[in-house]
Amino acid sequence: MTDLTARPRVNGDVSFWFAETAPGARRERLDRDLQAGVVFVGAGYTSLWGAYYLKQAKPELDIVILERETAGFGASSRNGGWLSYGLPGQASRYAKSHGKQSVVDFQREIFGTIDEVLRVAAVEGIDADLAKDGEIAIATNAAQRARLRAEFEGAAEWGFGADDLRWVEGRELDDFARLEGGTAGLWSPHCARVQPAKLARGLADAVERMGVRIYENTGVSEIRPREAVTVDGHTVRADYIVRGTEGFTPSLKGQKRDWLPKLSSMIVTEPLGDRVIDEIFWSSSVMVRDAAHFFCYIHKTAENRIALGGPGVPYLWGSRTDDHGKTAERSVRELHQALLRLFPMLGDARIDHTWTGVLGIPRDWSATVSVDHEQGVAVAGGYVGDGVSSTNLAGRTLRDLILREDTELTRMPWVNKRIRKWEPEPLRWVALNGMYSIYSLADRLEARSDSARTSFLATAANIVTGRH
Repeated sequence: MTDLTARPRVNGDVSFWFAETAPGARRERLDRDLQAGVVFVGAGYTSLWGAYYLKQAKPELDIVILERETAGFGASSRNGGWLSYGLPGQASRYAKSHGKQSVVDFQREIFGTIDEVLRVAAVEGIDADLAKDGEIAIATNAAQRARLRAEFEGAAEWGFGADDLRWVEGRELDDFARLEGGTAGLWSPHCARVQPAKLARGLADAVERMGVRIYENTGVSEIRPREAVTVDGHTVRADYIVRGTEGFTPSLKGQKRDWLPKLSSMIVTEPLGDRVIDEIFWSSSVMVRDAAHFFCYIHKTAENRIALGGPGVPYLWGSRTDDHGKTAERSVRELHQALLRLFPMLGDARIDHTWTGVLGIPRDWSATVSVDHEQGVAVAGGYVGDGVSSTNLAGRTLRDLILREDTELTRMPWVNKRIRKWEPEPLRWVALNGMYSIYSLADRLEARSDSARTSFLATAANIVTGRH
């Protein structure tokens, strides 16, 4: 079995995806005051997509992106590599405020967003290891199976059919992947693999070719009406300042409790041989997750590595973020244990890289795209783990909102959604760390039981934290 103390194993260095991507020349640092039409704060997916679609719609618009580190440094280069179909928030909350049909329309937009990302990548010549073979959630005990079945039947009640979700069980699971103890699964074609850092850097290059200016090593300390103030004291004025800082939002003055920076960690194995790939029945590029509360998201890379993310230290006191992706050893051990639990045949596979990313979590676990025309301030984020696809939709929605166009996108239920602030410490720390401890315990109890009922602990945790 792999010795996790063996070297070489890279811990941090932003992420495996980031390290694997050849960096370009460092971009200029902003050293003066500036005037522009639209300024995006943060050079992640939200800002890059927003700038791309705005510049496409209005080429004469002067657009600037300010980035504290380098383009794609944050969650855009540290995620699980899933262009997923998940809604960025709770369907029930959106339905309560805007009606059931609005949620169905929203979900259809997310489905279509996956193909839109593939289209733009092809048009712009972005080689990001994209492959659309769908995703499958696999149950490994009775309670997980019951939850997946309820999700499948619920989707049918909302009007989604076999072209969107399909129930899979028994030997048919081997057409996708073999998870230890897997009995049934829920498959959707609406998912694609992506090398996220390649996509982020490709988008940054694309918007620069269009005339967008990106300033790196230029942190922003405060956003005011029509102004962004850099950490060096320079002021950037614009008709609109767009906050696209996601999990790094608490670093901005007065916004420490807007988004909670939730940590998510990953490991990636060495490239696996054909014999091992055949043993786990993973011949396609289908994305795989288990159906636990503290679930793992799993990805076979273009070079036959297995990347797995999930359990670990979820939150740091005071809304602190990680140190360039460095991962706590506790998180590494838990991820490796999860890998071996789901794929025991990988016991001898070397772990080459571990890293941590930061998600932006709103208090009600539902994202927003908002524009205040009077103040000249816009916000997009809080994608709760489904940002690789949702950011593209957010970028197109920001375009329409800033240009004051009335479109189907501007009528989606996340538009101009009001966000409740998180509680002060120590309540944030207790809530997040306590919640994930409860989920972990609930998963262990469900694994030891033959009951199809979801653990009451997980149900209670969902209610207390606002996830459902």
